[in-house]
Amino acid sequence: MLPRAALIAVLFSGLAAVSAISQQSQTPPAVLFDGGTATLDGPWQFHLGDDPRWSSRDFDDAAWEKMSPDRPWGAQGHEDADGFAWYRRRIEVTPASRAPDSLAVLIPYIEDAYEVYWNGRLVGQYGKLPPHPVWRFFRNPSIFMLGPAQPGVLAVRVWKSPFMSFDSGTEGGMNAPPILGSPEAIETLSDQMKYGALRSQQLEYGLTTLYALVAILAFLGWLRDRRTGVALWMAGFAAVQPLVQLLILWYPSSIVMSGLGGIVYSVGDVSLLFLLLWLLDLRSDRRIFRLTTIVAICILALYVVDPFIALGILSANPSPWQVMDLVLMAPLDLVELFPFVLIGIAVARRQKLDIVRWSVAILAFLSHILTVGPADLEQGRRFTHITLGPVLQAPIAVVYGNAITVQQIAGTLLLLALVWAVYRYSSAARREQARLETEMRNARAVQQVLIPDERPVVPGFQIEAIYKPATEVGGDFFQILPLAEGAVLAAIGDVSGKGLPAAMTVSLLVGTLRTLAHYTQSPAEILSAMNHRMLGRTQGGFTTCLILRIEADGAATIANAGHISPYVEGRELAVEGGLPLGLAPGAEYAETIFSLSADAKLTLVTDGVVEARASDGELLGFERTAALSSQSAESIAATAQQFGQEDDITVLTLRRSEVADQIERVAAGASSIPLSQAKD
Repeated sequence: MLPRAALIAVLFSGLAAVSAISQQSQTPPAVLFDGGTATLDGPWQFHLGDDPRWSSRDFDDAAWEKMSPDRPWGAQGHEDADGFAWYRRRIEVTPASRAPDSLAVLIPYIEDAYEVYWNGRLVGQYGKLPPHPVWRFFRNPSIFMLGPAQPGVLAVRVWKSPFMSFDSGTEGGMNAPPILGSPEAIETLSDQMKYGALRSQQLEYGLTTLYALVAILAFLGWLRDRRTGVALWMAGFAAVQPLVQLLILWYPSSIVMSGLGGIVYSVGDVSLLFLLLWLLDLRSDRRIFRLTTIVAICILALYVVDPFIALGILSANPSPWQVMDLVLMAPLDLVELFPFVLIGIAVARRQKLDIVRWSVAILAFLSHILTVGPADLEQGRRFTHITLGPVLQAPIAVVYGNAITVQQIAGTLLLLALVWAVYRYSSAARREQARLETEMRNARAVQQVLIPDERPVVPGFQIEAIYKPATEVGGDFFQILPLAEGAVLAAIGDVSGKGLPAAMTVSLLVGTLRTLAHYTQSPAEILSAMNHRMLGRTQGGFTTCLILRIEADGAATIANAGHISPYVEGRELAVEGGLPLGLAPGAEYAETIFSLSADAKLTLVTDGVVEARASDGELLGFERTAALSSQSAESIAATAQQFGQEDDITVLTLRRSEVADQIERVAAGASSIPLSQAKD
């Protein structure tokens, strides 16, 4: 007979065994009621790793750990665990007489890609597993048909992608328990879930539609007037959100999103930078514009590199790429803070901006803080364990199932402020452009009066004049003024610069020239007087000018103020030069005397001919211009234009008529030989 202590020990051991068996039997299998559904929310058998045998109904998984299906495995003791893992659950169908003809299972949410097995048979998958993994950005509920209703084992093979720098390390696997039922009941439940998901996205879809509308209108505005660069940057900023949504709908793979999505987001960041340049009136500062351009290039370059790092993380050795992903975030976050620099510069300079533009600056600051801040805090979150980022991104309210976040509010207010600011800016720009165009038309009208399009007619001379401004109003000018006794006074010049200031200077010069011609016909005296008139009115520029007087008998006098020498019969005429007009008081101009024989062509051009530039950068040059100088004025100008016009082009040719020369000789009773012929 056993001692009392031994009996007590045996008794307690037996009770413990019975208790263990009882507890094991107290984990009932899921029960499927006829026509209903059953949530498989009890503990599942779980194991990290991968083995095809684990899908079998007969596999013994008693040694596996138990895992709740309502939270990812990273939050249940397997932090930073990626790769393959398996879930298993035994299913009993009772009573068999009331069971539906077939079974289906609804998987609400699993990270990232997975396969579903029923009694060892693959019944479906979501995404693709390695070696060429594809997982979805949106994880919609998925239905898998299991076939005839019968007891069995439901196994789920999950593959978790390697962690990125912004992951917390607590992800992986199931996030909600699967639901078992008849195909009809499961379809109804799936529709309800999808409807609820769509309803919860109403606000997001509405904002996306608003962004798309703004992007389209801004882009159409830019197409209408390509000079409104602010409209183009507005379109780029507003197009990001709808483009990302389209990208998800087109191919919602997370690997694609990590690549193309990042590039799309970089376009939005760059567009915001240049929008702020325009709206804060910083675009005219070359240093700030150059610095902004460099930052924009850095942002684009870093986002282009990011997809390759993502592909590296999917390789056999992801660790170096994960470190590189974390390191890359530092310069990217740094350059993404540049909008704060632009806003700070505008504040420091006390820019005179209206309330709308300052609202844009303030909202851009807040929106960027609320967007970049949480993203920065999430970098390396599984190492730092900082949870402030998710807290900042948490909804502050839920309206009809739609979560409202601070970022959405700030982003929407920023978009509305940008739309209003761009509208006001564009309206003001259009008014200013209309005013300038009116002034330019008026200046062009004045210029056409002073420099007529019709060919001047002077008895005894054949004259051709071609004027091709590079813009609507140019800085070149020429004048042909008949003088007494059959002489002619010709002038050609070039005002530095273009547009309205150059046109106004041309008007002043031509008016001065016409007035002076009534008092003196000396080219040197006219240039001296014009130089005195231009002092202090050049605004840092200058004017080249050449004045020529030709008598009826061919005797010619020429004075040059820094202009290109004329050509006679294809050869450059040696003329003593002088300073351009308006540079120095008391400038003196020498006169060169020569004789122009009958039928000899004198050609005068501006530097727009010599400096015509081809697409490869080659200049037309002096040699080609000399070779062209014997051609007609129209031909010379056309050749320069075709070669590559960059500046105003003016060509003036004069030829003395042989008949006029003979009449002059008879009248003078002389047979003198012109200087150009005497050389021969």
